[in-house]
This record gives sequence, structure tokens and C-alpha cells, in this order.
Amino acid sequence: MGWAQWIAMAVALLRLAELVHARRNLTRLLDDGGEERHPGHYPFFVLLHSAWIAALFFLVRKTQAPDPLLLAVFALLQCMRLWIIVTLGRFWTTRIVTLPGAPLVRHGPYRWIRHPNYLLVAVEIPLLPLAFGAWDLALLFGFANLVLLAYRIGAEEEVLSERR
Repeated sequence: MGWAQWIAMAVALLRLAELVHARRNLTRLLDDGGEERHPGHYPFFVLLHSAWIAALFFLVRKTQAPDPLLLAVFALLQCMRLWIIVTLGRFWTTRIVTLPGAPLVRHGPYRWIRHPNYLLVAVEIPLLPLAFGAWDLALLFGFANLVLLAYRIGAEEEVLSERR
């Protein structure tokens, strides 16, 4: 296995851990009276992220060395992801869930950016393939992700507008 395969496996493990954490938070939020909104788009995100990781694993040559600077930026983004997850605490999920009466989070990265996680994902999806010189994967998955994020942000803004 090459660098891309090891990194794809590490990213897959991190994403699986995030999904377990998100599922626990989702269950708690729903038990507390939360409501999931716009669930129909969610399987497309799962498909996109799964295909992105699989493409990195299977389509990047095992001999392709990564660009160390781009890989370092990707690692920094993972630290920022953790900051976002910690900031949202029990409200962090991979789905759109609203809990009536819960305060909107306005600290951490949310002080400066309305949707920091979506900005992070918009950068990391094309960045990791670019670190391995896979421009085609960067363009394909970067564009597909932006399309999904455009819908997701609109749906989330609609839900958040009810709680301002």
C-alpha cells in the first residue's frame, strides 16, 4: 500500500468515529424533542464521502508520493474539524436537527463563520486528491460536494431562521 491508501484508510476510520459520535448526539437530540429536517439529501452525502475515500484508495497510484505542504494543510483542517465538533458539543450531528428552545452556537469558529464545517469540507474534499496530484478527482468530488452543500446550507438556513 502507498501513502494514499494509508491516508484513505485513516480518513475512513476518522469518519466512522464521527458517524458513531453523530449518531449518539442524534439519538439524544431526538429523545429531547429535537426534529430532523430535510433528511432526503443525507444519503447523497454518505455516498459522496464514501466514493471520495474509495477513489483515493483505488484510483491513486500506490507509488504516488503526497505533497507534504498540502498534506500538512489537510492535517490542520482535521484539527479544525475537531474544534468545530467540540464547539457544537451535544448539538453536533451529520444531519439537520433542530431542538426548540436550544440556543444557537455563537462561539468558537461560529463567532466568525456561519457554517465553518461546510467551508472546511469544501476545502478538504478537493485538497486531499490534489495532495496526490489527482486533479480529476479533486474537480469531480469538489464540484459534487459544492452542489450538495448548496442545497444543505439552504435547508439549514431555513431551519435556523425559525430559531432566531
